[in-house]
Amino acid sequence: MVDPTSDHHEDIDEEEAPECDTCGEPIVNEVTHRVITWIEDESVQTAHFCDEDCRMDWQ
Repeated sequence: MVDPTSDHHEDIDEEEAPECDTCGEPIVNEVTHRVITWIEDESVQTAHFCDEDCRMDWQ
């Protein structure tokens, strides 16, 4: 998995790209990529989204 703090929209291979937590599509070279980060059970959790619509649909 790619470092979540990196620029995902630049030169990311589809096999290493994060998948959208809503639709499951790989997020490759997408400037619309969104990430939500939170702390749960004393560890950092992240959710990746291919765009704002998928982010808003995520529960």
